[in-house]
Amino acid sequence: MAFTYDISTDRGKVRGIIPDRVAADYFFEDDEIDAFLSMEGSSIKKAAALGLETMASNEVYVQKVIKLLDLTTDGSKVSDALLKRAQMLREQAASDAETFDIAEWASLSVANFEQHVWNEALRDG
Repeated sequence: MAFTYDISTDRGKVRGIIPDRVAADYFFEDDEIDAFLSMEGSSIKKAAALGLETMASNEVYVQKVIKLLDLTTDGSKVSDALLKRAQMLREQAASDAETFDIAEWASLSVANFEQHVWNEALRDG
């Protein structure tokens, strides 16, 4: 059972976002956080979203809707809140992604222009 919380590491950043920061009552093992990072291509926000989605499914599975005397728990409401946060993180990760395009210079020679047209056709499929 391993738990570390060091905000200077990717694992710590994921734990900080989830939040899963208290050693006495942590939700995920270090290996699980590392697996989330691996599955999500080392994206901290996507890994945190996967962690929240995992927590959300656990809430529904474990808590369901329980009423005992004056106490009521509703795992689906907790799950919905976690899933909304996960969706927001996934949207942020998508907008954070760097995008680039290819610029190609075609000189005035016929051979270079033909090569440029060929390259465009290859890129467009």
